[in-house]
Parts: sequence; structure tokens; C-alpha cells
Amino acid sequence: MPSPNPAPLVPQGFSPVPQERLPMMSPQAMTAAQRASADELIAGPRKAVLGPFIPLLRSPELMARVGKVGEYLRFDCMLEVRIRELAMCLVARHVSNQFEWLMHAPLALKAGVAQPVLDAVAVGKYPHSAAADEAATVDLVLELLAHHGVCDASYAAALEIFGEQGVVELTTLVGYFAMVCWVMNVARTPGQPQVSFNALDAFPA
Repeated sequence: MPSPNPAPLVPQGFSPVPQERLPMMSPQAMTAAQRASADELIAGPRKAVLGPFIPLLRSPELMARVGKVGEYLRFDCMLEVRIRELAMCLVARHVSNQFEWLMHAPLALKAGVAQPVLDAVAVGKYPHSAAADEAATVDLVLELLAHHGVCDASYAAALEIFGEQGVVELTTLVGYFAMVCWVMNVARTPGQPQVSFNALDAFPA
């Protein structure tokens, strides 16, 4: 049974009244193509139309193609789940996206990322990790987000740990999640509240 008083959704954005611009469509309002794309998403590993796929539903063919790329990067790419989740959290904080932060911070913790690392990410501090693969991930992701490329030292550290395929997939993961975060930021798609993780504060905190 659903809770009689579900927790309110977390608004996207920091304006006083961040009204959702592209909310979920009713089945009656969908075209046949939109219904087909929604059904395909529900039948896949996500099991629902959530987050960026709510606004992307306005372009059902795009939603279907974006969904396939994201499905590979989230569930099938060669990177360890802990690394994927950490990268997603770094991107979510960089673009201040509530949905992806509240979705992936708990998953990162469950996958083995330490709470102090996630706490640092949440407030925009450099997250020092004792794990070499996490440190290489942090350096590559933050440098890529800040400068749209990486220096030789960061590239070499990531290459040694992840190999060429891993570096390519990590880089693509960053770009993919920045893209879907931007879609939600524009649409003001709200996040799902979590018991153990607070929503992001605006920069500067």
C-alpha cells in the first residue's frame, strides 16, 4: 500500500517557486509513439518513466535512443558500479541536479563509496579518497567538467586503472549524465526525497 502522506518531491532549482515545466504526461495525452517509448522504458531495467525521461517523452524517438545509451552506461559498461555511481554523483553536484544526486548518492554509498567522500561532493569540496580508482575517477571527472579535457597526468592515472575502453566509457558517462541533468534542469524535473541524503544546496553553500 502506498504511504497516505508521501514525502513531497524535491524541487529542481533554487528559485523561490521552481515550477516543474514539463511534468509527466497522462496516458490519454500521449501519442502512440510516446506510449510505445514509455512502454519500452518500463519493460527495461529502469521499470518506470522517471527523471530525465519525463521531459524526454516529448521527443519519443530521442527518448528511446537516449535510453539505450544510458542503459549501457548504467548497467552494462565495464566500469565497476562503485566508480559509475561516484562519477554520477560528481556530475550531479557540478550541475546541481537534485534528481540524479538523490538517486545516485545512496547507490554510491551502497556500492562502497565512503560517506565522507560523498559528504565532500555534496558541499563542493574536493573528495579525497584512499581508493586509487576513486581518486583517478575524481581527478578525471572534475577536470573534464571544469576544463572540457584532461591533462596527461590525469589521463595516465585513469588509463593505468581502467584501460582505454574504461577511459572512453567513463568520459562518455560524464557527458551522458551532464546531458540528462541539463534536460531536467531546464524542465525543472523534481527529485525523489531520500531518508539518508539531503538535497543539494545552491553554490556557494
